[in-house]
Amino acid sequence: MIPADQFVELDRQWHDRKSFHCGAGELDRFLVQFAARHREAGVSKTMVLPARNNKTGICAYYTLSHTEIARQSLPKTLARKLPCYPVPVMLIAQLAVHQAIQGHGLGKVTLIRALQHCLAIHQHLPSFAVVVDVLNDEVQGFYEQYGFSQLVHDNGHTRLFIAMKTIEQLFA
Repeated sequence: MIPADQFVELDRQWHDRKSFHCGAGELDRFLVQFAARHREAGVSKTMVLPARNNKTGICAYYTLSHTEIARQSLPKTLARKLPCYPVPVMLIAQLAVHQAIQGHGLGKVTLIRALQHCLAIHQHLPSFAVVVDVLNDEVQGFYEQYGFSQLVHDNGHTRLFIAMKTIEQLFA
């Protein structure tokens, strides 16, 4: 499976969602059952990286949405500069790479593309940060190596964030 050159919006009629397997059933199920429905409902957008040699196959994908976080959940140095109501952020709701091509840097490429997409949206609809909910310690380590920090840890779930100002500096 060789990745194409660019991400495109998921097309339920064209892309073969059922053949995508990343090793995390939750992420596989989301792509098959919910990604297209959530787009139609206007709650998220899923971008896929098709396979070059099989244009209906999917090598990787990410899903973006908006959400908000409590100002108090941020580090005090950041929170004191913000208004006293919930803070708007972008959410990387899903990010996954097909099992057949994991370990070749495609996760990093997918994350970079997702962050670039968030930055483009930020130009029109400002957000304070990008957040991600991690599935396990390995996934947490992946995001932390790219500058994400822990926001909250509650009931065994961890949410990480990276400030939009940091993303702007990364791509400047």
